[in-house]
Amino acid sequence: MTDQDGPILIIGTERSGSNLLRLILNAHSRITVPHPPHFMRFLTPVAGSYGDLSDPAGRARAVGDALGLLRRHIHPWQHPVASDRVLAAATAAPGLFGIVAAIYEEQRIATGKARWGCKSTFMVDHVAEVLAVHPDARFVWLVRDPCDVASSAKHAVFGPSHPYRMAQLWRAQQERAQAALEDYGSEVVHLLRYEDLVSRTPEEVGQLCAFLGERPEPAMFEHHKSADARRTARLAKAWQQAGRPVATDRIGTGRQGLTHSERLLVDKVTGPMKRSLGYAVDPAARTEPDPSPLAVTVRSAWLRARIEWNSLREDANHHARVRRDVYVRWLRLRTALGRGRAPLTGTAPRLPARRTAL
Repeated sequence: MTDQDGPILIIGTERSGSNLLRLILNAHSRITVPHPPHFMRFLTPVAGSYGDLSDPAGRARAVGDALGLLRRHIHPWQHPVASDRVLAAATAAPGLFGIVAAIYEEQRIATGKARWGCKSTFMVDHVAEVLAVHPDARFVWLVRDPCDVASSAKHAVFGPSHPYRMAQLWRAQQERAQAALEDYGSEVVHLLRYEDLVSRTPEEVGQLCAFLGERPEPAMFEHHKSADARRTARLAKAWQQAGRPVATDRIGTGRQGLTHSERLLVDKVTGPMKRSLGYAVDPAARTEPDPSPLAVTVRSAWLRARIEWNSLREDANHHARVRRDVYVRWLRLRTALGRGRAPLTGTAPRLPARRTAL
């Protein structure tokens, strides 16, 4: 690989167009961006159970858990990943991300492409860890109007369903991304607004490719025709846009998807950051009262129940997501029970297999 072949990581907040950007990048002949199992998000809370990852035993446990997560992924990868190769590659790489990078490197080798990407927007919390392993990594900070993000989250299985909680998450994640841009500069972090990406696609993709040291390719503008896009669109209702051409109809969805009070709440929580990123903030948001914690909890529970019911009826990968979530809870329980004594061993509980159309 050359100096321009470092990994590409999309950071920010979910429901901001990261699936679209993933597919655009994945359509490039030199870049592979598989749908992410969110390794760092799920494994960081249990990383203490592995001990020193320079120790072969601890590293083997971490690799086993990571590949267990990959086997339960809600968007299965098309190429198998060998644990022995990951273990060997991770020996010289520091920390948990060294293992994650080794897994993605296996994907890169299997596809025959020059560099890999990761669209787990939660990597905004791990920028320094990534750069410790890959100083040549490049980050694309993808941002979208928080009202539109909150509107989308009310109907998606990903992220907080309550607009107030999603606004808090959006603000926190944009602050981290902004800090990364300030710390490492525009040579390492590229700010991209979703609204610009879908409104001025050729120009924005061209600027993105220039940042990455790549040449734009025609396939990037027809990403929706790829087998990967069609497969993604079939797996979940929230991903149906993946099989369609770039369009601007998702700009401003918060005007219909949120109540007036919800829009004001989002603006109140995100105001300064939202304004700094070029989005208008309603002046009336300053006087909007905060909801009570009980009201947020009750409303969140109702929204989540509705989301799960719709997912059960409409998403081909609903059962896979349940299996993944059970596995993640098992890892956390195992870690909690193992504190103060030798880490527990054993396998995660198994759910009955179910065939799903892919």
